[in-house]
Amino acid sequence: MSEVRDPLGRAGYGRLAHALIACGREGFSGELRVPGSPGGAFHLRAGLVVAADSPGAPGPEALLLRSDRIDGEQWAELVRESGGARWPVAGLIAHGYAGAAQLRVVCVMALQDAAFAIVAGRVDGCEAVLGTEPYAPVAVGEPPARLLQEANRKLAALAALPHPVRPDRERPLPAAVDRPLTPLQRELMGHADGRRTARDLAFRTGRGVYTVTVEVARMLGEGLLECAGPTAPIPIRMPVRAPVVRHRETPPPPPPPPPAPEPIPVPAELPRREPGASGITEALGPSKSGASWKGFFRLRHGTAK
Repeated sequence: MSEVRDPLGRAGYGRLAHALIACGREGFSGELRVPGSPGGAFHLRAGLVVAADSPGAPGPEALLLRSDRIDGEQWAELVRESGGARWPVAGLIAHGYAGAAQLRVVCVMALQDAAFAIVAGRVDGCEAVLGTEPYAPVAVGEPPARLLQEANRKLAALAALPHPVRPDRERPLPAAVDRPLTPLQRELMGHADGRRTARDLAFRTGRGVYTVTVEVARMLGEGLLECAGPTAPIPIRMPVRAPVVRHRETPPPPPPPPPAPEPIPVPAELPRREPGASGITEALGPSKSGASWKGFFRLRHGTAK
């Protein structure tokens, strides 16, 4: 049996990819529900994905509140004014909390993060449902194939880190370190308690689950966080080939014994080790910078390449 395993399961991911791409090819409008862990849903309009939501990723309202343009009380008041709307876009613009372009960016970030959370988890099935509307759609939808390709690229980037983690698996603890930290590192260390996963930390800090998962992996590699046990590898999907077994009628003759090895000279002193590459050192997420939208827009671009 091959040691190459898939965090999703080949059958589960294949079912999701087949169903989502088929919805795009047929111009489907509705919701593709994906039960699993964490599971979620893709919302399509004329074959394009205009929204995605998952219990494994913060939604657009959490990302907007993280920007400090609006606080919790102001958000609750807007929801009451709009009659209970989950995404009171008209009130946000009318009260000057955010512009239309800024809200579009938040919706795109939430869509892509939810897609990553669904693909990184376990897929138990797919169900297409007609007649549903998302609460925070993007104006221009994403082709399903491109959305899946981007989610897989993020999984590959995460797996390539020296200490990869999964969004819902490892539960890190702060390590005893005395060194300068970035604002994101300080924030994550303040919430890491050995019980919270990267997904929990994403909800706690109001950041994207991919951004937090990559930063947790980097902090483990730098010794800023530690886990009780070794981190589980995140394998990349690839075809598994059975080994070729050749049967022989008669066993071949044994090879001649190798010659005795020559003595290895002992150096007078130990060789000096050349330092290796430093790896990825930049922080993923922006600092929490009050009401500045410059820090907010970095949320989308601070990901592992």
